[in-house]
Amino acid sequence: MKVQQKKWIRFRTYVVAIFFVLGLGVMLARAYQLQVSERARLTALAKANYRDRITLPSKRGGIYDRQGHALALTVEVGSVYARPSCIKKKQSVARKVARALRMQRRKVLSSLRSKHSFVWVKRRIPPPMIEKIKALGIDGIGVVPESRRYYPGRETAAHLIGFVGADNQGLEGLEKIYDSLLKGPPTRLLQLQDALGRPFLIQRTEPSGFGLHDLVLTIDKDIQFQAQQALEAAVRKAKAKSGQCLVVNPRTGEILALAVVPEFNPNIFSRYRPEQWRNRVVTDCYEPGSTMKAFLLAAALEEHVVNPQTRFHCENGTFGIAGKTIHDTHPYNILSVQDIIKYSSNIGALKMGRALGYGTFARYLGRFGFGRKTGIRLLGEQSGFVRSSKKAKEIEKITAYFGQGMTVTTLQLAMAMGALANGGELMRPFVVSRVRDSSGKVTQVTKPRVVRRVLTKRTCRRVSRILEGVVEEEGTGSPASIRGFRVAGKTGTAQKVDPRTRRYSSRKYEAIFAGFVPVDDPKLVIVVMVDEPKGVAYGGIVAGPVFREVGQWALNYMRVSPRVEVASAKEVPKPENIDPKVRIRMPIVSQKGNGHLPDFKGQTMREVLRNGKALGLKVVLKGTGLAYKQFPRPGIPLKKVSVVKVRFRPPA
Repeated sequence: MKVQQKKWIRFRTYVVAIFFVLGLGVMLARAYQLQVSERARLTALAKANYRDRITLPSKRGGIYDRQGHALALTVEVGSVYARPSCIKKKQSVARKVARALRMQRRKVLSSLRSKHSFVWVKRRIPPPMIEKIKALGIDGIGVVPESRRYYPGRETAAHLIGFVGADNQGLEGLEKIYDSLLKGPPTRLLQLQDALGRPFLIQRTEPSGFGLHDLVLTIDKDIQFQAQQALEAAVRKAKAKSGQCLVVNPRTGEILALAVVPEFNPNIFSRYRPEQWRNRVVTDCYEPGSTMKAFLLAAALEEHVVNPQTRFHCENGTFGIAGKTIHDTHPYNILSVQDIIKYSSNIGALKMGRALGYGTFARYLGRFGFGRKTGIRLLGEQSGFVRSSKKAKEIEKITAYFGQGMTVTTLQLAMAMGALANGGELMRPFVVSRVRDSSGKVTQVTKPRVVRRVLTKRTCRRVSRILEGVVEEEGTGSPASIRGFRVAGKTGTAQKVDPRTRRYSSRKYEAIFAGFVPVDDPKLVIVVMVDEPKGVAYGGIVAGPVFREVGQWALNYMRVSPRVEVASAKEVPKPENIDPKVRIRMPIVSQKGNGHLPDFKGQTMREVLRNGKALGLKVVLKGTGLAYKQFPRPGIPLKKVSVVKVRFRPPA
């Protein structure tokens, strides 16, 4: 072999060797890239081809009342899913699934035709439907255990608790405020699939439970239920627009019941209008009317401007001032301070207010908490409005003394009344008493907190004695009296402003009663507001009975003993009206006499109620003004009458 040929062979050998070395180098570099440099990305990409993760909504902690009764729970339900790529006869499957789930076939078919590998057909179905789906045995259709929020009390405290959405996220009320505490870690589904995208294994990874908390409220479920029942009946009877009833412990600031009408069921909240979800106790502001006279009285006594026997001339029911005419419901001449409150004289209140001075009155209103938020953790709380002394016109100062030209919330009114009840301390209201973790350990505790001292104890005792007169037989709040207990309170009948005319309406009112019981050792503050009652609009007549019914039931439930009194024959109630739980010794009285039904014509509602009650009659009132017609007619023997219906109309 020639030398030249040998060189050529050697050259070709080197070239081939270089190519092999370069190829091996490229392979090694590529292997390093795949196995080392991009290992994490490629691993995730590979897993994505055969593994899919589906996140389910997290479970939530429970919400309980002060006695441990469940108000909100998480229950196990099932959700139906589909793997569209695994279903061949979609029309037939859609028909069967729709029948089992009571859905429209076209909606199911739309889900089965989806291009996604996993779709939900229907979420959170009841056990009977789950069994029907499982009985079908269709490949590509399955059921996954899931959680759902359930409110066993239905409407009970719904405005306070709120509700959650489809993914168990808090949307309203305490569910939203404490969402981060209530919800736990999410649950995940791990799904494995083959090269054709067909699932062959679905695993459920359970969360650890860490982060899940329960709320224990100050609400008492039984008192709450009674408050809602009494309020709903009053709103229905008065054909009113809405109503509120708030029950508070004046010593601690704990809210025992918070009722709002119209109600809603949080289990099916989407069937109600959004305005029905609103917690009106903190979101709605209104003019408090004559309930402000209680705080005017407190400020005047504290400043030693008046005493209970101070007398004012009430101008026989009509008084012109600042270019306006102020009216009383009934004409009065000279009244003492305690009678001004008892009979709710506007003219007497404005004269007492002028003696005090608007600047001082506005300062006391601020100290009682009006015009500012209470600090409770509830959504949408409003601060109300109190006009400052520098900006108030003369007529605005005058009307404020009887609760016009300012606005409050029911919560503010209750806490201010609580300060009168507990000896002068304004308490911070609260509704969540403690928070527990998943192991039951208490992680947060809410303790009663005094915001400020508003009045001396001596002033509060004097105010309480005067407010007791309001619920006496001749007072404006007599329907709120509770047999066997000393009750103090104040009525309010406030005209509403017509948004179209921007003037006070002659037909739209708010009926209010705010009070506490028992006076000597207050256990309950109850505020009732009925919005736009039809016919009779007086706070004592419309809202007072709700106070009485809720207060009497709650006191019996709390085992608060009534006073034992020896009553006169006229004061003995009918046996059917005596609560069997309130045991009071009463003398035996004779049957009703042989008198005749009197003529009520020309009398006021208060006079008709008082006279009818003295005769042992049930009186039904209709209209406003003075009595002009009654049934039965006057002169019928009383022994034949048990109910008398009296119609009223404004005097000509």
